[in-house]
Amino acid sequence: MNFRRIFLVKCLLLLFPSVKCSSTSWIYKAVNETALLSITAPGSIYEATWRREGQRLVQIKDNRAKHFVNKEQCRCAILRNGTLKIQRLEKEDSGNYTVMVYQKDGKLKAEENIMLFVQEPVPQPILIAKCRNKNVSVKCEAKQKAKDEVFTIELTQPNGEKIEMNATVLERHVRNSGMFRCIAKNQISEKMAEKVINCSGKMDFYLILSIAGGAVFFVIFVICLIYCIRRKKKRNEVYEEERVMQTLPADREKGLRELPRAPSKSTPRQQRLQQRLQQRPLPPQPQEPQQPRPQPRPRTQPRTPNPPRHRP
Repeated sequence: MNFRRIFLVKCLLLLFPSVKCSSTSWIYKAVNETALLSITAPGSIYEATWRREGQRLVQIKDNRAKHFVNKEQCRCAILRNGTLKIQRLEKEDSGNYTVMVYQKDGKLKAEENIMLFVQEPVPQPILIAKCRNKNVSVKCEAKQKAKDEVFTIELTQPNGEKIEMNATVLERHVRNSGMFRCIAKNQISEKMAEKVINCSGKMDFYLILSIAGGAVFFVIFVICLIYCIRRKKKRNEVYEEERVMQTLPADREKGLRELPRAPSKSTPRQQRLQQRLQQRPLPPQPQEPQQPRPQPRPRTQPRTPNPPRHRP
């Protein structure tokens, strides 16, 4: 701090007491609250006039108040000490308020500026954290009600490091596990959310579930594939057996069963097929009925000789 400048200013004020300085102060209030804009000038107030953005609002002179705007619309009143009282604050009440204080002889006693900011309370922040192997994905979010709302998001990590931004969402990827703190704040309110995250290096639950589901699906697929292959192989064996049975020689219908000669080097399938044919019984052969031999009929009367025919 520069003490020489401060000492110089004090000396000027002592030498020229008639010089009036205008001061500016900042006031933050919440919606629906009551604001009291007071005058810091010492002594009694004979006349004071309040303006907002250059427009006259209310005046007090010799303990008599006078309104220049609609009292119900302004929702404002002036007290005897010159303080401006505004009830049921709205966001539209924000602005620059100026008060002019005059003495009884009409000289300017003081001029003060007050910047009034009416804000909404911050919403409750939401802290979301996910473990990804050994890393932690942290997201701090505070949903705003209006587009022009501005508040500060502060994220405190387990190692004590703080990250602060004027935003509605703050997201970070860190390696430290422990207590995380998310704070949403502005000049009139502050809300906090805490959460303990412990990532021990284990795989993500959804990743494990997907791997297990994939393994089960693969096992079922292999079982179905083996079943289809064996079923197809069995169908081929049955088809080959039926084809061999249909191509047997005609002697099989007469009861004579001739087995095909086994090759010098028969395959295991051909051997099993020959065994099945040997074990299978022959079907019964139809027999033709024997007809009895015809017997000659006996002669009961002797046959008379025909008479000789005479020529005419």
